[in-house]
Amino acid sequence: MDAADSAALTAGTAPPAVPPTAPLTAPPAVPLADPPTEEPQEIRRALRALLAERAGPQQNRAATATPQGYDPGLWARMSGTLGVAGLAVPEAYGGSGRAPAALALVCEETGRALAPSPLLATAVLAAPLVTALGTAGQRAAVLPALADGSLTCALAAPGGSLALALGLTGDNTAEDWSGGGRAGGVQAHAADGGWRLYGEAAQVLDGHSAGLLLVAAHAGGFARSRTLLFLVRTEEAERRGDGLVRTRRPTLDPTRPQASVQFRDTAAELLGEEPADVLAALAATGRRAAVLLAAEAVGTAREALDRTVAHIGGSERPGRPAGSLPAAGHRLADLCVQVEAARSLTYAAAREPGPGHDGGPLALAHALEALRAAADECVRLPGGLGVTGEHEAQPFFRRAASDELLFGPVRRLRARAAERTGLLGEAAA
Repeated sequence: MDAADSAALTAGTAPPAVPPTAPLTAPPAVPLADPPTEEPQEIRRALRALLAERAGPQQNRAATATPQGYDPGLWARMSGTLGVAGLAVPEAYGGSGRAPAALALVCEETGRALAPSPLLATAVLAAPLVTALGTAGQRAAVLPALADGSLTCALAAPGGSLALALGLTGDNTAEDWSGGGRAGGVQAHAADGGWRLYGEAAQVLDGHSAGLLLVAAHAGGFARSRTLLFLVRTEEAERRGDGLVRTRRPTLDPTRPQASVQFRDTAAELLGEEPADVLAALAATGRRAAVLLAAEAVGTAREALDRTVAHIGGSERPGRPAGSLPAAGHRLADLCVQVEAARSLTYAAAREPGPGHDGGPLALAHALEALRAAADECVRLPGGLGVTGEHEAQPFFRRAASDELLFGPVRRLRARAAERTGLLGEAAA
C-alpha cells in the first residue's frame, strides 16, 4: 500500500482508482538467476521462429488430423536442422550431450506453441532409457537415429498409469503396474533364444506412429517376477504379421496422440542385459521427464496469459475505454506471479536433476497448477477469450486437463515429492 492509499483510508475515503486509460500488459518473464549458455538460447530463438511459421492454431489442427498425428516436415526441421531431438543424447552417438536445462528451453517453446511432435515420447522418455540400459550395440544402432529424428520411439507402459511407471505419483517398485506375473499387463517369456510378448498397453504416447516401441513387461512368472524393457521394431513386426496391433485412440488433447498396443506372441529384443535395475532407470527418467514436462506446461501457461492480456487490453466495450479493468489487472498480475514462480522452480530443478534431488515432481505440480489457472482465466475474465473466441481457449483447457490426467494428479505429485525428500517424516512411511 502506497502513501496515497494510506491517506485515503485514514480520511475514510476510497483509495484512488487505477487510471481507466492504463492498458493491461503482461509483465515480462523474470530472467533466470543462472541462465543457460548462449548456444541453447540461439536454438530457442530459432525454434520460436520456426514454430511461429509452422505451428499456428490452424496448422496444429491440420497436423493432428494426419496419420502420424504431427507434421513430419516440422519434425524433420526441428530434429535435423536445429538438433533438438539429440540435445540430451551423448556426443558419441550423434547428439550434443547437453544438460537438461537446454532441453527444458526447447520444451518451453513447444509448449508455448502447443505444437504436436514426437519430442516428448522420443527424446524425453525413450532416449534416456536406451542410453542408461542399452548394450553398446543397441546404443550404436538406436541412439543416432533418435538423435537425427529419422526414428521415433514410444514407451509402452501397461497398467494405465504412465506416471506410476515413472515413479512420479508413487513407488514403482511397490505396485504390480506391469502385470506382476499374473493376468494383465504385458508378459514376456523366453523362446527359441529370444523373447515373446503377450498383453496390452494403453495410453501409449505416439504409439500408433513410432518406429520403435520400448515395452515394459514382466518376465519370470509370479515366482520370479521382474520388470524388463524390450525393443520392438514396429515396421518389421507388422510386415511379418507378428501379432502387433496398434490402434490410435481419441484423446482429450489431440496434440497428445495416444494408442493402445496389443502384443500377441510378438518377437522382442531385451534392452540391455540381466540383471539390470529397470525400475530405478524408469524412476530416474521420470524425475528428468517431470522437469521437462513442467517447462512445457510453463510455456503453455505463459502463452495463455499473454493471449488473455492482449485480448482484454484490446477489447472495446460500450462506455468503457479499452484496458479499463483494474480488477482483471490484479488477477492477471497474480497469475503472472504464479506462472513465473513455477518457471523458476522448473529451472532450479533442471540444474540439479540427479539422484537425491526430487524437485522435478514438485516443479511439475506447480506448473500444472499454473497452467490450469491460466486456462481458467481465459474464460473467467470479463471479455476474455472464452467470451468471443472460445476456440482460442479450448486448446489450453485441453492441454491442462490432459496433462494432469496423464502425469498427475497434482496432489499425488506433491505427496510423492514430500515422501522422497522426507518432509513427511514417519507419516510418509
